[in-house]
Parts: sequence; C-alpha cells; structure tokens
Amino acid sequence: MSDFNNGYARPMPTRADMAVDAGLRAFMLGVYNKLALGLAVAGVLAYVTGNVPAVTELFFTRTVDGRVGLTVLGMVVQFSPLVLLFGSMFFMKNPSARGVNLLYWAVVATIGAGMGLLFLRYTDASIASTFFVTAAAFGGLSLFGYTTKRDLSPIGTFLIMAVIGLIIASVVNMFLGSGTLYLIIMGAGVLIFSGLIAYDTQRLKMTYYALGGDQTGLAVATGFGALGLFINFVNLFQFLLAFMGNRE
Repeated sequence: MSDFNNGYARPMPTRADMAVDAGLRAFMLGVYNKLALGLAVAGVLAYVTGNVPAVTELFFTRTVDGRVGLTVLGMVVQFSPLVLLFGSMFFMKNPSARGVNLLYWAVVATIGAGMGLLFLRYTDASIASTFFVTAAAFGGLSLFGYTTKRDLSPIGTFLIMAVIGLIIASVVNMFLGSGTLYLIIMGAGVLIFSGLIAYDTQRLKMTYYALGGDQTGLAVATGFGALGLFINFVNLFQFLLAFMGNRE
C-alpha cells in the first residue's frame, strides 16, 4: 500500500553520490518530522476514540459476550484510508504540495480514529510497549535503508506484490477463521513491512538526487515519503501487536 508513485514520476538515476550533504539531511529530516507529527496526531485520536466513552460509542460497539464491533460511522472511518489512497492514484496525476499535504493529514486522521479499536482489544501497557518496539525497529530498518549501498529495488518490487497477497490472504481468512493461517499472515506482515521501511527509505534518498534541487518536487516527495513511511509504521505496529499484545 505504500507504493504511491505520484511524487516520484521522474526516472531514478542508475548511480547516485551517496555522500551525505546538507540538502539531503534537510530533506530526510523534513520527512521524519512530518512522520513523527503524524504518529503523534494519530495516537491522540486513537486514544480519544478508544477511551472517551461518548466518542467511543460513535465508532464502536461491544456485544454482551465482549466482542467489539463497528458502528456505521466506524466502518466509514475504517475504510476511508483505502478510499483516499486509491482515489489519489486517479485524481492526483499532477500532485501539488498542498494536495499531498491534505491527503497525508486525511489519512493520518482516519487511520488514527480507526485505531481506537486497539484500545478496546489490548491493554494500554502492551500497546505502549509494542509502540516503542516498533519505533526502535523502524529506526534500525530506516537507517539500514539509508546507509546500504545495495540496490533494494528488486526486493521492493517483490514486497509490494507480497502486500497484495497479504491482503487477499487476510480476506480469505475472514471466512475460514483459521488460527494457523492468522499466525502466518501476522508473521508475513511483520517481515513485509519491515522490508518496505528499508526500501522506501532508500527510494526517498534516491528521489532527492533525482529531483536535483526542484523545490516543488521535493515538497511533494516529502509528503508522499512521510505517507509511505507512516503506513509502513502503522502496519508493522499492528502486526507486532498481534504477537506482543495482551488482550483486555
């Protein structure tokens, strides 16, 4: 889901000077700052929708046997990120920095609000500990993608196809209800999105060189870069939570 190439329309160079310079550092810092702010906003929204009763009732329901479900508004919020992302592929052929920024914050807000469901399923302590594990893993993986001289493009292409397979397997298991397949999907999800973090980081670095100082292009790439990394982070967090989280 992270391969939204609108901001990367220009061909990538076959070779790039990997020396760290001030411009590259500023570009990557802009991406990480936007990502960090997005995670903070999403976290606040998730906490509110999952812990403030008056708000929780608008999005989620709980049956007498303790199962958590979605209200109509909750279903709209859960599916809105997919609609926004796929819609952007058709309606943002020539994206502007403002348009990408609006898309980013719309996705952050809807994903954040929908993640309130996690507070109804898992303990606060396990959510917090899993978040810090995810943050540490993200830092290491992103650093690897930034510093490695190995071309990760072939791996990235495979991982993007694997995401599609993961989605199909998840839909199938909604009907099968197989515990074994569920564990396989969760494990595959951790590996896939770990790889995508490294791949997307390297792609952002190469994008900086490809744009050659084009400030408009860099502004668009910053928004799309933060969006891709945000989606990778959230997915990795949720897959890890399936293993590490303690149920309420």
